[in-house]
Amino acid sequence: MSANSPDSLADMGAAVQRLVQLYETLTPANIQQLGACYAADAHFKDPFNDVSGVPAITRIFEHMFDALLDPRFVVTQKLVQGQQAFLAWEFHFRMRSWRPDTAQCINGATWLTLDAQGRVSMHRDYWDTAEELYAKLPLLGSLMRWLRKAGSASGKTIDADRSPP
Repeated sequence: MSANSPDSLADMGAAVQRLVQLYETLTPANIQQLGACYAADAHFKDPFNDVSGVPAITRIFEHMFDALLDPRFVVTQKLVQGQQAFLAWEFHFRMRSWRPDTAQCINGATWLTLDAQGRVSMHRDYWDTAEELYAKLPLLGSLMRWLRKAGSASGKTIDADRSPP
């Protein structure tokens, strides 16, 4: 069967759907299931990590559960083309050490490349740390808002906690 046959494309779509299901239901109890969805030598990169291998990728998600309260992903869009996929998502959480009563949300996207078995071989997360995280912190947030205003052609900024009109 060739990589572009309808059966293999359907298999890739099913593989991405299994991964989405795992992300959206990820808990410390089922975190080891990442090994079934990722190739042994998979590469993972986000604004804070750049690692290879399932054990290192698993540690990133373990750290997420250790550092944050109630972390969860909601995949809002999914596009699968051949052995690549793009996921738009919301990451909901509360910070353990700062305003733990305040719900946080980061919007981002993931570009995935899958191997012939439908396992993730490359996972690249894209999200704006300045707008989605740093601007919401005390002191640093004021600086980030000032920098955004100074760099804006209109002299206006978009509030980090709401979408543009």
